[in-house]
Amino acid sequence: MPIQPSKKLEIFKNPNANRNYNIDLECPEFTCLCPKTGQPDFATIRIRYVPDEFCVELKSFKLYLWSYRNEGAFHEAVTNRILDDLVKAIKPRQMTVEADFYVRGGIHTVITIAYSKNRKRRS
Repeated sequence: MPIQPSKKLEIFKNPNANRNYNIDLECPEFTCLCPKTGQPDFATIRIRYVPDEFCVELKSFKLYLWSYRNEGAFHEAVTNRILDDLVKAIKPRQMTVEADFYVRGGIHTVITIAYSKNRKRRS
């Protein structure tokens, strides 16, 4: 059976939960649809996080990002949703999500949002 996109993020126990360290993920092939025109928007998604008890499993993360391919979403909304979904799944100590969208209509857009467990809010 072919692999299908999925919103389910799988996790695993952090093998070094006693230590702070960064995990950097980069997906240069992210695609969603412009909610106004229905045309594709392309971006590089960069995630940097300090795990606590859990880490995100990479294949499920790939399928999660793939699930946006046919969804209409404003850049700001999709970036915030990715952060919210990852925080809910793995409850990291810190996380930053950057969505670097390709130029459309002469405008280059980069959305960056951060979460810190200590602050319990995004900035």
